[in-house]
Amino acid sequence: MHEDAGYSKGPRPLWPSLLRGAMLKCPACGVGSIFTSYLKVSDQCSHCGESLHHHRADDAPAYFTIVILGHVIVSLVLSVEMAYRPPIWLHMAIWLPLTLILALALLAPIKGALVSLQWSLLMHGFDPDHKEEIGDRLAPPSA
Repeated sequence: MHEDAGYSKGPRPLWPSLLRGAMLKCPACGVGSIFTSYLKVSDQCSHCGESLHHHRADDAPAYFTIVILGHVIVSLVLSVEMAYRPPIWLHMAIWLPLTLILALALLAPIKGALVSLQWSLLMHGFDPDHKEEIGDRLAPPSA
């Protein structure tokens, strides 16, 4: 895979890209970090120079985190309630911190995987042949 102005050319396999993103690594090379801070995506990979600023993850990582945690935590809460019937204060002491910790732990890998999905599927400007629309005209890809 060779690069031209921050765009990698060649195949972009989906599953390896998703795994790299979930491990918080660049979807192109798997070496450089995809984030500059907790949830701030790098403009480009520090290792291979792949442009990453095109991503449009928006609120999707939060939605996926809520869906995943909702299923896991609610299932666990109901199982513990039916089996042991603990007092409500114990439920609160267990499930609130666990939910918060798991949400914060899952948010970055989910966002990394979503950015990698967009990169792999050539979405939102990740396509090296992409032309941005400006009004009724097409503009050349930004460098």
